[in-house]
Amino acid sequence: MSIETTQHHLLGYARVSTLEQDEALQVDALQAAGCGRIFIDKASGALQHRPQLEALLQHLRPGDTVAVWRLDRLGRSLRHLIDTVEKLQSQGVAFRSLTENIDTSTPGGRLIFHVFGALAEFERDLIRERTHAGLAAARARGRRGGRPTVWTPEKLRVAQQMYDDGQHDVSTIARILQVSRASVYRALQSPRASA
Repeated sequence: MSIETTQHHLLGYARVSTLEQDEALQVDALQAAGCGRIFIDKASGALQHRPQLEALLQHLRPGDTVAVWRLDRLGRSLRHLIDTVEKLQSQGVAFRSLTENIDTSTPGGRLIFHVFGALAEFERDLIRERTHAGLAAARARGRRGGRPTVWTPEKLRVAQQMYDDGQHDVSTIARILQVSRASVYRALQSPRASA
C-alpha cells in the first residue's frame, strides 16, 4: 500500500512499558511504513503523562497522518483511544494502525472507528445499568450503598456507657474504639444509641 507524503507527513508513535524496554520492533515497522519521524514514550499504559505523545500532538498539521504499530500503543483504554483519534480527526489528521490495518483516511477505517465508539458507549451504558440494578436490588434487601458501618451493637453500648459516665471525652472514646470523632458523634445521636 503506497503512501503519498508529498505535502503531508507520516509520523509514528511508539510506546513501550517499563517492562518491555525495547521499542525496536515498533520502530522498524513504523520506518518500513514510511514514517519520517517517530515519537517514543517509555511509560506504563496507565500513566496519564506521555511527553512524546504530547510533543507529537503539538507537531501535527492538517493533512498529516499518525501511525502506530498496534492500537494499544496509542490508547490506555478503548475510550482513550477513541477520544485521541477523534481529536486527531478534528484537527484534520488521519490515523493508521499497522497491525490491525486501520486507516481513518479511508471510509472503511472511519467506519471501524464509529463502530468502536458505539461499542464504548454501549459498554458504558451496560456498566451504568448494572450499577443501578445492583443498588436497587441492595435497597430492596434493605441495604444502602456506601461503606459498611464500623459500629457493632457491643461497640455502640460501650461508647454510650463511656459517654454517660462522664469520664471520657469524645476524642478518647474514638481513640479507644478506633473510630473517628465524627463517627462517635453520629453514633451517640442515632436512635439506636438511645434505645
